[in-house]
Amino acid sequence: MSSKTYQTFRFSGKLTAEQVAFFDKNGFIHFKGFVNKDAIRSFVNELQQIEKKWIDTNLEKINGVPIKYGKDENNNRIVQRFAFANQFSPVLNEFIKDERLHALTGFLGPYEGRISEDEKDGLVVNHYVRSQYSSFSQMGWHTDSPRDLFLGQRIMPMLNVGLHLDDCPSSNGGLRVLPGTHKQNILQTLFYKRQFMDHNPDPNEVALEIEAGDLTIHNGSLWHRVQQSPFEGAQSRRRVMYIPVITGKYQPKHARSRTPFYQHLASFVIS
Repeated sequence: MSSKTYQTFRFSGKLTAEQVAFFDKNGFIHFKGFVNKDAIRSFVNELQQIEKKWIDTNLEKINGVPIKYGKDENNNRIVQRFAFANQFSPVLNEFIKDERLHALTGFLGPYEGRISEDEKDGLVVNHYVRSQYSSFSQMGWHTDSPRDLFLGQRIMPMLNVGLHLDDCPSSNGGLRVLPGTHKQNILQTLFYKRQFMDHNPDPNEVALEIEAGDLTIHNGSLWHRVQQSPFEGAQSRRRVMYIPVITGKYQPKHARSRTPFYQHLASFVIS
């Protein structure tokens, strides 16, 4: 599958047989124009207000999950990874209750999925920017599934749903996926590549051509990475809101929750 020819879709409120078949085969899907520009501006404004509050109070963790701070191209302190952002904004919290998002659980087949409002890391927002000051400009090959093992449980089916807040054509870096790798065995899911450490392009990877407002979804066992932008500063900016759709036992987090072991390692493998 070529990065120039992969199929994109429009979401009409419910999944079609064609969309389900595409996702089952490839492990990812790309919906164009899931939200409009007004919604994007609203979400960005909410995140800026949250960011200011967290920086002003020097907040370090939310429900045991560390906040990742960094610097923008002007050496200003910014939040580069938000966790549980939905708990700090009625607007964002309302969005993750959108019936269209809940309809996406159909990609999990027979498993009963739910949006993790107060589980895992809640609504995560990643803010990539490449500059001499930034500590978060790319992410190596990885799968999302091993986190279950670190939490002492078996790997459960999940979806990672990303709403993109910035235009990000493949020429500006961004999301790369390896179609079909969600069907590998457990050893390949864990060790096919060096998790987070390997940034090398793969001849079989697909680079997604993304515009602000697009929604991308990938299976938790799919190998994927974020390519570093060749540009620096504002032109390299890429902000994505991730809505995890999970299965299994309900395990909410709270202010006294411990920091998972794998998150202590994050600063060493993400750059």
